[in-house]
Amino acid sequence: MTDTPILHKRDIDGMEELERIHPFNDKAVIYMKSLGNVSGLTSLGAHLVRIAPGDETTACHNHELSDEFVYILSGAATLTLGEEEHELGTGDFAGFPANGPPHLMKNTGNEDLVYIMAGGRPRVDIVNYPHAGMKMYKVGERLDIVETQDVKVVIRGEQGSEK
Repeated sequence: MTDTPILHKRDIDGMEELERIHPFNDKAVIYMKSLGNVSGLTSLGAHLVRIAPGDETTACHNHELSDEFVYILSGAATLTLGEEEHELGTGDFAGFPANGPPHLMKNTGNEDLVYIMAGGRPRVDIVNYPHAGMKMYKVGERLDIVETQDVKVVIRGEQGSEK
């Protein structure tokens, strides 16, 4: 974390990019600078992300309890949003509300795709990966990933029904 919440361009340029490969999609290779972490944000994640031509941003997913967004700084992408595809380019914004359709982007240009990605960091969240058949449960620092086929209701009820 810095002494102030301000990151000048020279600070950001000097930050090391972290390479991340998504465990459910080996085509999802991103290079990321976590601006939110460095500036002290705790309930919002904010990242400067770069992906090479042909690579994807993540595994197709949605969050049940967290909003996300991307703002394209440069490059071209195809956004898969549910069953639809949308072309995005420099200056475009896409918001992904909690419980919205699953999404991912692919760099369809000839240059790096660079964008700002941000989203909520709730203490509890559920992330669905429908194409991978996985579901991730996050509680605090704990992450449990299960195969969707293994998830079953053990007790069904409504809040307050135990009275």
